[in-house]
Parts: sequence; C-alpha cells; structure tokens
Amino acid sequence: MTLFLRRRVPGWFVKAMTNASVPDQLRLASRLYEDGNLAAAEQTCHAILTLEQDQFDALCLLILIKCRQRRRQEGARLLSVARQRNPRTAQGWHKCGLVEAALGHQAEALVSYDRAVALEPGHADAHRNRGNVLGDLRRFTEAVASYDRAIALRPDDAQAHNNRGGALRDLNRFAEALASYDRAIALRPDDADAHYNRANVLCDLRQLNEALASYDRAIVLRPHHVGAYNNRGNALRDLKRFDEALTNFNRAIALKPDLVAAYNNVGNMLGELGRLEEARQLFASAIERTPRAVSHYYYLSAFKRFTVGDPHLAAMEQLARDMPALPDDERIRLHFALAKGYADLGEHERSFHHIREGNALKRRRIVYNEAETLRSMARIRSVFTDELMRVGGNGHPTHVPVFIVGMPRSGSTLVEQILASHPMVFGAGELRDFGGCVARLVDRSGAPVHFPDGVQTLAAEHFHRLGADYLGRIRTFHPTAQRITDKMPGNFNFVGLIHLALPNARIIHTRRDPIDICLSCFSRLFASGHQYAYDLRELARYYRAYEAQMAHWRRVLPAGVMLEVQYEDVVADLEGQARRIVAHCDLEWDEACLAFHSTERAVRTFSNSQVRQPIYGDSIGRWQPYAKLLGPLFEELGGGAPPEPRSD
Repeated sequence: MTLFLRRRVPGWFVKAMTNASVPDQLRLASRLYEDGNLAAAEQTCHAILTLEQDQFDALCLLILIKCRQRRRQEGARLLSVARQRNPRTAQGWHKCGLVEAALGHQAEALVSYDRAVALEPGHADAHRNRGNVLGDLRRFTEAVASYDRAIALRPDDAQAHNNRGGALRDLNRFAEALASYDRAIALRPDDADAHYNRANVLCDLRQLNEALASYDRAIVLRPHHVGAYNNRGNALRDLKRFDEALTNFNRAIALKPDLVAAYNNVGNMLGELGRLEEARQLFASAIERTPRAVSHYYYLSAFKRFTVGDPHLAAMEQLARDMPALPDDERIRLHFALAKGYADLGEHERSFHHIREGNALKRRRIVYNEAETLRSMARIRSVFTDELMRVGGNGHPTHVPVFIVGMPRSGSTLVEQILASHPMVFGAGELRDFGGCVARLVDRSGAPVHFPDGVQTLAAEHFHRLGADYLGRIRTFHPTAQRITDKMPGNFNFVGLIHLALPNARIIHTRRDPIDICLSCFSRLFASGHQYAYDLRELARYYRAYEAQMAHWRRVLPAGVMLEVQYEDVVADLEGQARRIVAHCDLEWDEACLAFHSTERAVRTFSNSQVRQPIYGDSIGRWQPYAKLLGPLFEELGGGAPPEPRSD
C-alpha cells in the first residue's frame, strides 16, 4: 500500500490525529478541502491512511485533492486502488463517480452513478452529479432529467438548480435556464457563480443591461471573478460601449495574464472597429506568449493572408502533429485555421481536407434536430397565410428599422456597410433583439405566445406592442438616426411577423450564388448557432428550406416591402445597386455610400476585414476549385453534378 504513502506525514500530526475518530478526521479533511486549504486537507488524508490503509473515503478525497492541485497523474494512479476499496454501496459508487469525473473519465463515472441510484433511488447527490457527467458528455436532455430527479428529492439543492440552468442553456432553452438560476440564487443569494451564470443567460436573451447588473453582483461577491469581468466586457461590446468593454477585458487579463479568451475578445473587438493591424499585432504577440494557444492562430487567420514559408502556418502544422492530444474545441479551431492558410496558398485539396475534418468534429459536438428545424420552417409558411398577412397596418408605425436578411455569407455585411455609410443611417450589426422580443410575447392572460402558431391568436395591440418593444431596444444604439439596420441573417424566418409588427420597416434580402454561400458557410466556424452548417448534406437541405421560405415571403408580402439584392450584381455595378438600396429605404442619395470601405464603425463579422476594402470580385465562383470535392452538396441541391464554370 505504499502507493498512497509516498508523501511523508509528520509524526506530530499523526500523533495529534490519533486522539480523533476516523469519522471526525474525515469531517475535518472534507471541511479543509471545501475551504480550499488543500495542503492541510491532504495532510489529514495521509494521516488517516497511515492509521487505516483501507480507508476508502479518505482515499477518494485524496484523489479529489490531487485533481484540484493539478496532480492528475498521481490521482489517476490512486484510482485503481480506490476502485478495489469500493464497498459497493450506493455511497461507495457515488464517491467512485466523483473521482472518475474529476479525472475526466466521464463514461466510467456515469456507470458508477447509475449503480449508485440503482442501489438507492433516493440518493439526491448521485442524481445531481449524474446530471453533471451527462452534461460533460453533451447529453443535455438526459442531464436535465437527472437534475429534475435530484430537485424532486431535495427541492432546496441550490447547486442542482444552478447546474440545471447550465444544461437548459446548452439546449438553447434560455427562459427556463433563467428561471433555474433565479431559483438557485433565491436559495443561496451569496453564490457568485449563480449570479455569473444568470448574467450569461441574460446575454443570450439580449437583456444586456440586466446582465451587467448580475455580473456586477458576481464581482461584489467575488472581486477577482475573472469570468465575470471578461463576459461583462462582451456585454458592453454588444452595447457598443467599446471603451468600457476594453477596460473589463484588461481587468480580466490583469487578474489572469494567461487568459486566452480575453486576448481573443480584445483582438476581435479591434477588428470590428477597423483597427486591423492592431488586431494582427495583438494576436501575433499573444502567440509569442502562449505559442500552443490554438485560438490565437484561429483568430489571427481572419486578419492576415498566409504566404509560402509563413512562420505562423509552420507553427500550426507543428501543433497539428500532436492533433489527437488536443481538446476537441482546439482541434476544431486548428483545422479551420489550417484550412484558411492552405486556401491562401491555393492548396485547395489540403484546405478542404481540414474544412471537412473540422466540420465533422464540430458536428459530433452539437445538438441539431434537422427534422424539427425543417418542420418548424414549413410550419411558419403554413401559419403566415395571405389572410393573416392582410392584417397589416396594426403594428407600430415607425419607419426606423431596416432588416437585412438571408443566408449567412450572402453579402449582408456589404449591404449594411453601404447603408451605414449614409449620414442618416446607423448600422447596428447582427442583433438578436427581434427574436428576443418574440420570445417575450404574452397573450392577454399573460401566457407565453409560442412562435409561429401563437401568432394566429394575437390581436392588433400585440403586434403594436411587439414593434414598440423592438424599436425601444434598437433606439438605445442611436436615439436620432432616421434608419437603423439589423442584419441578423436568421430573421428571414420572422419576415412575416416583422411586417405585421412593423409595417413601415424595410426588408432587404441578400442573395448570392447558392454553391458559393454553402461553401462559405461550410468553411467557417460560427461563434454560435447555425448547427445546420457542419454537414454538406444538412447544409444543402437547409438552404433549400430557406429558398422555400423566401419564395413564400415574395408571394405574401405587399409590393415594396422587401428588396432583393444579388451579391454578384453589387460587385458588377456598385453604384446602381447602392442607389437601389438607398432608395428602397426612402433616403436621399449620398455619395458616401460608394466609399463604404472608409466608413469608421464597428463591424462584427468574420468578414470584417473584407468590408474595409473597396469592392472586389474574388469571392465570386469561389467554389470552382473545390468542385470535385462537393458532390454531396450538388446532389442535395438537386443538380447531382457541378454546374459549368462561369466564363468570367
């Protein structure tokens, strides 16, 4: 049993502990562990094991201590001994699950928790921790069920409510997640992490000012809460309060100088503001500090063009030699960064290999119910009939909003930049506010209105209230602009409701060659959402559903509400198309719209460096070098074979 006696325990400590019972010693060790006094907790465990070498509980606690001390190899060596000492009771299996999960053996931990709850169905801690492991395994629906069982057994378990909120958030069930966090805080008001988690889901719901208040509460409770400062910066960034955002990011970095996420946030914000060279330099210097931080290379790839012999590409290739040892998230980003590097060099097959591998890894890590997504889109078309659309005129009469909709990578950023260059227009970027307003809709009884079916039950006052709610939100970005653009592409599903709530709003549908759109989506690692984009066949089927959606809106919308803009036409005739766009928004022409690349504003998109350049056509026909690799895409789009290459 010398395995766990390597660390010498002072004789005076052993002698002092002999006067206490083993249960008392274990309680002391547990309390020291919970208080963060790991050295004393470890010493206490060794004292127990010196006196009673088969003490299973002390052995398990020692493994947890070593995990928190980042001495995981030592903990792993002790795990086999702990399994041998397991008394095979519900509590024994529960403790085995704890140490297995701490060591990253999630599948084994799940087996242990299953055995614990089979022996003792009322073991609330085992149900809660089983939920934690299911969450780690990305089985979020099952995780929620485990948390529900734990809460049924122990309704005042604040940690179970908090963790349940995390699983619901991963399922994009944000309102339910918020309710779970609120319950956790009601039970334990001084839990900084619960306030922090609440703030994060409020950001998901676009309730940014309320999120700031929750981040502030988390920081009051834990002044060195690095995550709260970093994510508070993200909320401020979304509110266009860039100087304050930078202050928060820098505070997070000061607290944790190796915080990769904060450096990435600063670099990307500099890119949004058009300070591209500063962004490049920041990521390059970040790589010098942490040369194995894959995300730095990934974000740098958006701000530079790789050339033969590029040292950053060589460094990524070196990292790729150890690809299996990297966490999945880093492997995904490395694949996409390498794909960008090889594409810049014209090595299209090597580039596509990494695109395909990165997408396959990402697809395995996300929850995407394709059947439900396509069924929901079809349901929208069935709800927004000609008859319903004739209700028009009952919404809010404002002329301020301009919605730019379509597929991602369809030219929406270019169109918004043209409009935002007009002195009477404020470009707000991709806003999730309209969807957030829809999610908060309630009927006269106060019950939630579920989109799309619930729209049929709404009265004129509801449409007006929805429009007023949205207007109030976008007015916070600019109180006097004649027009404010919202270029959230996915709002194409809300086009009918947008018109009912805001009949004088203008809608611009950006279009582009479908194969170029799909390849461009497949080549990008989206920050969130767009779960359809990581498999070529699923992507093509989603594109066809989107086309059906837009065909429906063309049919039921009144003339003059929606303008369709083809990206290739904008490239071929910038002034002609820019004049169409400006006229559609009922604005006088302004020559500044032709110098869109000179407009100083925040542009939050992976292509923010592209809109800082004059118009160019390099992206047209981008798919052609990849034609022989895109068979599944062509088949699902209905052609079966690639189209003939364009003569130009």
